[in-house]
Amino acid sequence: MEANYKDRIASNPDVMLGKPVIKGTRITVELILRKLSEGAAIDEILQGYPNLTKDDILACLSYSADVIGEEELIAS
Repeated sequence: MEANYKDRIASNPDVMLGKPVIKGTRITVELILRKLSEGAAIDEILQGYPNLTKDDILACLSYSADVIGEEELIAS
């Protein structure tokens, strides 16, 4: 699957204070990443949020990779 997060992730100042969310939901990318980092399996997340798809979760990972990839570190 080519995860094109732009089709699945949105940011709107009127929804969750502008944090990136899965389109059509109030589920933030941050929430999904935290659950994954705590060891939750994709299937567990899908059970807890039945309106999500595996592609939504993969889009969260793709989005995060792109954000970090664009990050510019400033040496001190």
